[in-house]
Amino acid sequence: MPGTVLLLAASPLGKGRLVDAAAVLPVLAAVAPAVLSGTETANVVELADPLDPQAVLTRLRAAAAAPGPLTVYLAGQLQLDRKQHLPHVALARTTAATVRYTALPWHWIRDELRLRSAADAALVVDLHADAEAWRYVAERGLDCGPNAAVYGRVAPASGRRGPAEPAYMKAVATLLRSGHRPPLLRLHEQALARIAESGAGRDLVFAHPPTGLPRPQTPTPPPPGASPHLYPHPQNPRPGTSAAPPAAPAAHLTTTHPARPAHPAPQDPHTVISTAVRSGRHAEAADLAARYEAAAVRAHGPASDTALHWAEVRADLAMFAGDAVGSCRAWLAVAGVRLAAGQAVDAPAVEAAADRAHHQWGRIRDSARARELGPALAELRLRVPGRRQGALENVQRQLSQLQAAAR
Repeated sequence: MPGTVLLLAASPLGKGRLVDAAAVLPVLAAVAPAVLSGTETANVVELADPLDPQAVLTRLRAAAAAPGPLTVYLAGQLQLDRKQHLPHVALARTTAATVRYTALPWHWIRDELRLRSAADAALVVDLHADAEAWRYVAERGLDCGPNAAVYGRVAPASGRRGPAEPAYMKAVATLLRSGHRPPLLRLHEQALARIAESGAGRDLVFAHPPTGLPRPQTPTPPPPGASPHLYPHPQNPRPGTSAAPPAAPAAHLTTTHPARPAHPAPQDPHTVISTAVRSGRHAEAADLAARYEAAAVRAHGPASDTALHWAEVRADLAMFAGDAVGSCRAWLAVAGVRLAAGQAVDAPAVEAAADRAHHQWGRIRDSARARELGPALAELRLRVPGRRQGALENVQRQLSQLQAAAR
């Protein structure tokens, strides 16, 4: 099965540019697709200094839905929006005042990887951050979700005149041009070794397994001639909960291993669901997600994070199955539960639910079903207009056309 590779290099075109992210693309493009992916064959999508966050989201969504392993190579610039102070990947037209509308929200990346299994989704990142974004990452990390491995670094603004270069990603690309892709942890180590002198003591380094949320630690310089240290990142617990124990270190870092585990680890349900979807067993995947959602509702209530997570998984599964009506209805329900629980109309999860309900409504081919769901979507858009101007007007216009055609 072929893999999928998304090469994304983005940074503002104006004076706010901290890094010349696109400079790494020629080096990455010179690497064979199979090497970039670590599979026998691969499809590669390249985005150089894109303008529109929705266009990037469309490409990311398609890549995340493709069968086979997914690797995202991301070089760019992190900034926080002024309203919610959440991290975004700045795009070509991004300025400090327009981050919310012209940059790619980091949580969009996390959300699109929701259904990816732990074994087949990876992010390799080389990000530069302004002072405010740097403090955010240092204190909170980057929430990449439970199902993606993330390797790379976040570097602070250099303070020198002119943009910096994506040195870590260039080192990764140079190593891959040898024609061999080692395990990503090893590739990460080798890339850090190549940039150790320039980044030691400053960069926030990510090297963690696909569980939990990465919390970076500023590394200390490795001793001369030694391989770079790896910095495990503690779990980032939800407010009001205790931290989970740290994940076990990578196998080659431990000194002893048992010959076989006493009890095999239970399989991640996301992995089971992803496998079912890729095999075309959509009903089986939906049934499993529904059972997990029902259990979460019984244990924690419908507005709990766990129950809402599985509700969102079911909405995505309906989309993968081509059921736009079911997916739209599920996203409308998720938005309603979040709003009823007191979440803000501009909270990222609320906006995401409204946007996805809107997107799926636009894909409904049955006019009667579209007319049925249109008023609920219009009511939601009245409360949650989202980031794109004219969303409510778009629903009202299309709904009027559907109603006129039915007369």
